[in-house]
Amino acid sequence: MQQLQKGDSKLLNAWAFYDWANSVYALVISSTIFPLYYGALFRQKNIEEIVLFGFSIRSEALISYVTALGFLIIAFISPLLSGIADYLGNKKFFLKLFCYVGAISCMSLYFFDIDEDKIVLSLVSYLLALIGFWGSLVFYNSYLPDIAHKEQQDKISAKGFSLGYVGSVVLLLICLAMVLLSEEAKAMQMMRYSFLLVGIWWLGFSQYTYYYLPNNKNDNKLHKNVLFNGFKELRKVWQQINQLKSLRRYLGAFFVYSMAVQTIMIIAAYFGEKEVQWGSDSKRTMGLIVSILLIQLIAVLGAWLTSKLVAKYGNIKVLILLNFSWILICTYAYFVVSPNDFYIAAAFVGLVMGGIQSLSRSTYSKFIPEDAKDTTSFFSFYDVAEKIGIVIGMFTYGYIADVTGKIQNAILFLILFFVVGLLLLLRVPKK
Repeated sequence: MQQLQKGDSKLLNAWAFYDWANSVYALVISSTIFPLYYGALFRQKNIEEIVLFGFSIRSEALISYVTALGFLIIAFISPLLSGIADYLGNKKFFLKLFCYVGAISCMSLYFFDIDEDKIVLSLVSYLLALIGFWGSLVFYNSYLPDIAHKEQQDKISAKGFSLGYVGSVVLLLICLAMVLLSEEAKAMQMMRYSFLLVGIWWLGFSQYTYYYLPNNKNDNKLHKNVLFNGFKELRKVWQQINQLKSLRRYLGAFFVYSMAVQTIMIIAAYFGEKEVQWGSDSKRTMGLIVSILLIQLIAVLGAWLTSKLVAKYGNIKVLILLNFSWILICTYAYFVVSPNDFYIAAAFVGLVMGGIQSLSRSTYSKFIPEDAKDTTSFFSFYDVAEKIGIVIGMFTYGYIADVTGKIQNAILFLILFFVVGLLLLLRVPKK
């Protein structure tokens, strides 16, 4: 097939469609069905803590620590692989590799259990699914400045997130029907089938993206000096960033507020499953899924509203507004107890979640110099900053929840991250 030109609508739509394919992991595995399944396992077996490698760890802290480990691994290997991808010109290969690792690992969650002889292998499956999802995003995001002109990037970035929200909701509704329409004794089995569906969906729909994305492969040969090119490129990118005040200040602000945004996205379902007083398991399942659906659907509206506000007021001013909104939401969430409280919090989270994600990505893309050829390295730096932030956020959340036994206490630290992020955004030039 003839390679499509930069800015071609078919190429842009194919790139955005990968969000449709992979976002089912973020919704079904990360946000809803797996947290429900995970919490139900501990309740069924009447276990509050697990002894792992000689340490007694609470269930909510355990998943937080494993998640933090996954992001730490991603932060280390992404520059390693992006350096190879830049040198060989085969970022599509790595996009596919992480996709396949993630999708297959999602399917292996079918066997997830917390028995002493299975817990380690089960957590490895969860870890690899996380690495596959986030690792693929390193190369997916790096395609944005390659396939879209600057004036197209805000719109196509928002379209990608919107497609992801809609596509993931479609599969979640299918999974919801499987769980709720089955007998209560078979609900857990239906959740396990959901993990299989996620992997199949992700693998299948991603093929459309791969068909149109350019490969740009060259004749360079891999040798040992290339292995650390990614870290060398990160150092070069950092040296360039130090010369670009706007980009340097924006990246610092992004690093701080992204800690809180990503941590909230990951722990929201575990918070709702553990802390909200649902009354019964069936109400918990229905309530939590309805809440996450509410977030996803309103996030589509949020992404659209954000793009409209950006057109009128500019990227940085809107990001400041979104951070202030997050501070108010987290303050409210600290006092959430009843299902109705949780629904209200979920609605407002959805309104700002889609907007801040798509806008953060496209704002960074705009700050990259026009003459930059190593866009993968620039986005690798962006992703490393994001992942290290998530490691700090998730570890902080897990440690506070483990020590105090109350997840709400960790929310106080998330508020602090947003306050600092907002103050740092005020220092970023508005254009």
